[in-house]
Amino acid sequence: MIAKLRGLLDGVSADHAVIDVNGVGYLVFASTRTLSGLGGTGAEVVLHTVMQVSEDDIRLIGFATGAERDWFTLLRSVQGVGAKVALAILSALSVDELHRAVAAGDSAMIARANGVGPKLAQRIAHELRDKAGGVALGPGGGAGAPPAPGSATADAVSALANLGFRPGDAAAAVARAEAELGPGATLDALVRLALKKAAR
Repeated sequence: MIAKLRGLLDGVSADHAVIDVNGVGYLVFASTRTLSGLGGTGAEVVLHTVMQVSEDDIRLIGFATGAERDWFTLLRSVQGVGAKVALAILSALSVDELHRAVAAGDSAMIARANGVGPKLAQRIAHELRDKAGGVALGPGGGAGAPPAPGSATADAVSALANLGFRPGDAAAAVARAEAELGPGATLDALVRLALKKAAR
């Protein structure tokens, strides 16, 4: 399982990049947003990755942030959403925009992505609001802004969710930990204190 790549950008095409890691070129599919942010050939890049294995294909899919990778996984959990559609959504919408669309149930915003019709957009908005509502709605459960993608706060919420906490409970525990530790808290400190808060 390859979770992250760090190397030199060897080249970019419409739907993938080649990353040279110690002389080995990895072909990594990605959203147009991720690809456009990689820089020029020869630049050092870091991509969070998901490896997808099927009967006739093995491919790496890359993301600029862990938050983008988390949303890709959530999108794939919706019936009718494959990797291609998930990447199309992440190409059309930033993670922040996707947060807001899900929080507001704004299926029209999701339908801006290529290959996403109104019915599929409605299903995505409904199902992801149930699955990621606490994260999408912010720590207070209201309409506040979500944690910045890739921030220690967002990564801490993701870490607690991966441990089995419901998204709303994870977000609330991390919010309480951040309030106590201050905005400059490290990911490790946030997760440790949030786990203590959640256990109370």
